[in-house]
Amino acid sequence: MRPFARKMAFFSAGCACLSLCVLLCGASVKAQSAPTQPGGALPSVQPPAVAQPPASISGTVVDPSGAAVARARVSLTREDSSAKQETLTGDDGQFSFAGIAPGAFQLTITAEDFATQSVSGTLHPGENYAAPRIALVLATEETEVKVVVPTVEIAEEQLKVEEKQRVLGVVPNYYVTYLPDAAPLDAKQKFKLALKTTVDPVTFLLTGAIAGAQQANDSFKGYGQGGQGYAKRYGADYADAVTSTFIGGAILPSILKQDPRYFYKGTGSTRSRLMYAIANAVICKGDNGRWQANYSNILGSLAAGGLSNLYYPPEDRNGPALTFENAALGIGASAAANILQEFVIRKLTPSARKQAPTTN
Repeated sequence: MRPFARKMAFFSAGCACLSLCVLLCGASVKAQSAPTQPGGALPSVQPPAVAQPPASISGTVVDPSGAAVARARVSLTREDSSAKQETLTGDDGQFSFAGIAPGAFQLTITAEDFATQSVSGTLHPGENYAAPRIALVLATEETEVKVVVPTVEIAEEQLKVEEKQRVLGVVPNYYVTYLPDAAPLDAKQKFKLALKTTVDPVTFLLTGAIAGAQQANDSFKGYGQGGQGYAKRYGADYADAVTSTFIGGAILPSILKQDPRYFYKGTGSTRSRLMYAIANAVICKGDNGRWQANYSNILGSLAAGGLSNLYYPPEDRNGPALTFENAALGIGASAAANILQEFVIRKLTPSARKQAPTTN
């Protein structure tokens, strides 16, 4: 074979070998990249997750006048309530939260003397959220104000009404109340009532009438007749009135905390009211509102009867006998007066008829 021919033959053989290698390599690559999913579809490729940049929240809290509210508590709550952060406002009323993940949020602001305020919003990636100026309003609390009037003031007002009570518009009728729940009197008011009774002009007139009747009957002969005898009788009768009124109506009631007044009943049967009136000569209401033995009236009658022995004529002083006799008379007189109060006197007292209902 000629040299040229041999070269061509070698060249052809080399090309054939090279083509074969290329085919073999192509088949191998194709076999390696062939699809493995059914239907020949290529597998999907997920892009890597991109981290969301953190954001921040800031704002200013002020009062209704626009002044900064320092140390107000600001709470940050996320939508899923998975995390909660808190901070306090500075002296300038400002607050801030940094490094907050994006998403919905709520700010809750609380401060002493102010109503709770809430602000909601949505935070975007990398956003520096500036909350609108947060103006708090003063807290309003509905408080029931109960005014309690002192008992002594109530009693004083009721006493003013009692001091206007006069039988036929003339004779004092102070020691009766037509209010079943009348407030108790304090010691000062008890003495005031006793003094007002003993210095009333009608008291002086009635004492004069009694002394005149005694002189006409020549009672207490040791006093004699004439002006001097009348003056002695008058002085003794007035002394009886003063001692019995102050001892039984002020001194002992203040010490024993008892009410010296008669509490008008005005309802029920005649018999029940009659028994009530008689019983009130020996029972009374205490300052605590409970019924109890009327030691003030009983002991007051004994004390007044004992003192009367000091100024009655010697022949009319019977020692203890006179004392107990006068005490018994005093208790009987109280029972009689109570009966009149229950059934008669109220009808004759103009101001009393307006104060309480009655069955008669």
